[in-house]
Amino acid sequence: MRQVLARAIGGVAVIGMIAGAAACNSSSSNDDKASSGGSGCGYELAYFGALTGSSSNLGVNIEQGFELAVDQYNQKKGSNCITVKKFDSQGSESVAPGVARSLVADKKILGVVGPPFSGESQAANPIFDQAGIPTITPSATNITLSQKGWKVFHRAVASDANQGPAAGAYIKNVLKATKVFVADDQSAYGQGLATGVTQALGTSVVQTDHTEGDGKQTDFSSTVQKVVGSGATVLFYGGYYTNGGLLLKQLRAGGWKGTLVGGDGMDDPGLAKAAGNANAAGTILTCPCQPSAKATGSFLTDYKTKWNVQAGTYSDVAFDAANIFLQGIDAGNTTTAKLNTYLSTVDYKGIANEYKFQANGDLDPALVKVWAFKMGADGQPAPDQQIQTS
Repeated sequence: MRQVLARAIGGVAVIGMIAGAAACNSSSSNDDKASSGGSGCGYELAYFGALTGSSSNLGVNIEQGFELAVDQYNQKKGSNCITVKKFDSQGSESVAPGVARSLVADKKILGVVGPPFSGESQAANPIFDQAGIPTITPSATNITLSQKGWKVFHRAVASDANQGPAAGAYIKNVLKATKVFVADDQSAYGQGLATGVTQALGTSVVQTDHTEGDGKQTDFSSTVQKVVGSGATVLFYGGYYTNGGLLLKQLRAGGWKGTLVGGDGMDDPGLAKAAGNANAAGTILTCPCQPSAKATGSFLTDYKTKWNVQAGTYSDVAFDAANIFLQGIDAGNTTTAKLNTYLSTVDYKGIANEYKFQANGDLDPALVKVWAFKMGADGQPAPDQQIQTS
């Protein structure tokens, strides 16, 4: 398990700061600080997303990449110039709005890296949009997020408009499956991704089913019976790693020999922890991201040095998202409005990708990537191949 960075207080928000930032902080507003000369210091950036809860591994990956970027910026500035604030949504749609309101109450925050998950994004982003605080999500992939008219929304990865067809293409062209079962956890993320896969596979889908949300169900016997009885050789599951692992463990116990395929929400060693390494081996996981091992520069070494773990899914994208904000602040965009305008014109070459945002906040289509990963016998997902959907 990855290092736990924060604990829920009262089940709502966790707010943490890098120590020693008092010399940079003041009680003035963003506009007051902007008029004082725009030194690039005295501001705050926030991570918003799961730090605790059943899917927190993915959130911790993102927060650690984000915090590493801010640390390096502060080292270059010679002081704790930018303060990190951390807000734990627990990945929950019901918790997220209250935590988002806590975040927007802090008028020194210029930008947000997150939310990581699509459901909490639907719940929290209207609050960020009303407050005018720009956000960059490193991982929320539901297609509709960029169709809400939010002016502050930016997505640093491909959406499920890309991931769904890519997963379908892998199942059809690489696994050569003619009978596919599709299930999902009914979340905004899982259901949206499963719908895309179903549409891509057409008549190859022999049956569909739904489970409860991640962490809410432990007995998947009903779905297991349906999968085994369907004759499917591939199960695509739209959901997160804990559910996916428990479902797979019970499928293997029920005698199913097929291949589980999932999206980026399952691209985590937590899948094998829930399923058992032997059960999880061979599972295919898609992600609208390149393998973190392909990150350029000293990122991988720096990450391991700081956190004593290897960079995980979306750690590198979060590092880039933070640096996009930091570059904007360094250029004098020291109000939320100016920083949001800056994001509309940015062309940033990071360690994971190049980033240009369309008017709706989506990544430029020319820059999207979708990879397939295969779970190894050691319980770790390893790169398999980049997927072409055409």
